Amino acid sequence: MKASENFKTAIENYLNQTALADAVFAKDFSKESKNLESCLNYIFGEVKKTGLCAFDNQEIFDMAVKYYTDDSIGQPQPVNCRVALKEPAVADLFTSAPKAVQNTAVAKTAVTAPKPESKTLTLFDL
Repeated sequence: MKASENFKTAIENYLNQTALADAVFAKDFSKESKNLESCLNYIFGEVKKTGLCAFDNQEIFDMAVKYYTDDSIGQPQPVNCRVALKEPAVADLFTSAPKAVQNTAVAKTAVTAPKPESKTLTLFDL
């Protein structure tokens, strides 16, 4: 499987930023036995094992970090799959929310006005 350039770049950027911020991870990230292509194969294998088809970005990034930090992970086998990378939509104040479908069924009930009493009240009846 050959990952898209966007996917590779997203993983690589995350790993580089993590290595800059974390000295312990930087040592794991620089191991000779680990490389980005094998990391991607590890991620694809882990995703395939779950049977799921959608993941949060952080779940994928955590798999990449685990590949570099776990020495028991060898060279994963390539997996035949496709990767789709989609950035979340940015909400703004000028975009309206999708309109909800209104229910057109209206209950029809007859409302009758109360009949006025035939007796007229006087001041003494109160």
